[in-house]
Order: sequence, then structure tokens, then C-alpha cells
Amino acid sequence: MRFASVTTRDISNAGIFVEADSAAAIPLYRLVHIQLERDAREAPGIPKGLRQGRLLSAVWRVGACRRSTGTPDGYALRFMVDPHHNACDRAPEQRMPVAS
Repeated sequence: MRFASVTTRDISNAGIFVEADSAAAIPLYRLVHIQLERDAREAPGIPKGLRQGRLLSAVWRVGACRRSTGTPDGYALRFMVDPHHNACDRAPEQRMPVAS
């Protein structure tokens, strides 16, 4: 298991983009845990899952490689969240009657 400090960019409910300065590259589709520092968790716009601690994610896209190191400049991570968990955060769906 490895740990790396990264810079976060473009946080949404579906995922996050991180810039990593580490020498080791992370392969596409690798599962990783992401966790924000405590003070960053309280910032506006942070998804509920990241506010609670570690969140399982998959490497969804690998950025372009730097010439200086040969490693990617960043990674797009897709949150692996239980669909039922997300359903609780949304308003109940409107049901429409259908004639048969």
C-alpha cells in the first residue's frame, strides 16, 4: 500500500481530478482510496462521501505524461459509491400515471 500527497482539482459528486508529483504512475482502472485533509472537508462544494473520510475511487483517466519524469501529470478518479447511498441524497422521483 502506498500513500501520496496530491493536489485536488475539479471536485464533483461523481469524481475528482488529482495532480500527483510522485514518481510512481498509477495504472488506468486501478482502485484507490481518496481522503481529504480535515480542514479541506469543510469547504463548500465537497461531496458528502468525501466529508466523511476515505472514499473508494477508480482511475478513470490518466493525464498526459511529463517530459521531465515520464509520469502522468494527473488522474481523473471516479467515485465508487453505492447507488442506494446516492438515492438518499436526491429528492424522491415523481411518478407519472401511465394508461395501459
